Amino acid sequence: MPKNQIYLDYAAATPVDPRVLEAMQPYFSDNFYNPSANYLAAKKVADDIQSSRQKVAEILSVKLNEIYFTAGGTEANNLAIRGVMELHPDKNIVISAIEHESVSDCAKQFDCRIAPVDKKGRIIISDLEKLIDSDTVMISMMYANNEIGTIAPMVKIKQLIEKKRTQRLRDGNSLPLYFHTDACQAANYLSLNAAGIGVDMMTLNGGKIYGPKQSGVLFVHRSVRLAPQIVGGGQEHGLRSGTENVPAIIGFSKALEMVHQSKSEETSRLENIRNYFMDSLIENIPNCVINGSIKYRLPNNLNVSFLGQDNETMLFKLDQNGVMCSTGSACSAQKDTLSPTLLAIGLNDEQVLSSLRFSFGRQTTVNQIDSVVKIIQNILL
Repeated sequence: MPKNQIYLDYAAATPVDPRVLEAMQPYFSDNFYNPSANYLAAKKVADDIQSSRQKVAEILSVKLNEIYFTAGGTEANNLAIRGVMELHPDKNIVISAIEHESVSDCAKQFDCRIAPVDKKGRIIISDLEKLIDSDTVMISMMYANNEIGTIAPMVKIKQLIEKKRTQRLRDGNSLPLYFHTDACQAANYLSLNAAGIGVDMMTLNGGKIYGPKQSGVLFVHRSVRLAPQIVGGGQEHGLRSGTENVPAIIGFSKALEMVHQSKSEETSRLENIRNYFMDSLIENIPNCVINGSIKYRLPNNLNVSFLGQDNETMLFKLDQNGVMCSTGSACSAQKDTLSPTLLAIGLNDEQVLSSLRFSFGRQTTVNQIDSVVKIIQNILL
């Protein structure tokens, strides 16, 4: 990245860490063998995949055979939702109103119910409870939102699901009630202990944790039955056929290990930067409003409405001045629609169209934030 550019879009993509790239490198040309082959060199590659799987399993505090490697978060979300719903086509799924498109677009192909959020982007537990009936087989709730950074009340959702499961047992209803979370944005900063969060399935994305794009994981508890979405050679315990992308698997596990080790320190550092940026904007920029919760928020996210401004024009001018940010989800940036997340928290069209997302990462500094605030001042004032 050129020195005169300031990158504030880490929620969209993170640069591959040099140590991750170093770990991946041998598997492109030297250890290139198909892990399913029977000779010793190939079996060594297969063992390396299992070592990576074990590393991920330990970080999530789950079993080795509950980790499935995928080509990113979108595929993992599709496998979780389609995998359950295709086995229960006459049942329903409940999702939140602020899910990533890889969850919402997939879920809406089935009998899907949308749980509302409050003005801070937090799920309303009483409304969620009303949507769960005797035919609900799955609940998918984003751990931390990609646009506004709001962290879901996972413990309360877990308690509600446990309550509903107990009621079903009492009523003689044997239908499972699975809890899935898209944790792609959360992995850098929040606990991934699956039992502690209370989830049966969890999606992770290497491209968000300084690993390679098109790498990911779906944790699937051993009690969950899924219909495979890619069939063929039977890799990944039959749920995800196709010759393994060994460099991506090695890179993902290395990246996850590194963010796990630095989580506490980096979370504290980015919280300070985020709060400094927020205070600087409020102090120096008239008519700016912070969207989403401040208390329950990822440390690296700040979504701001610059009231009376056009976000596309601001984005262009910021880019001209070397600042890279976004208007929201990178996956929906090409769609000519307003952000469902910002609409769900009660923003009107004008407020949505004046909003920008700034997201921070390892290379972000306070000096960069000072420069960005000055650039925004020059653009607007």
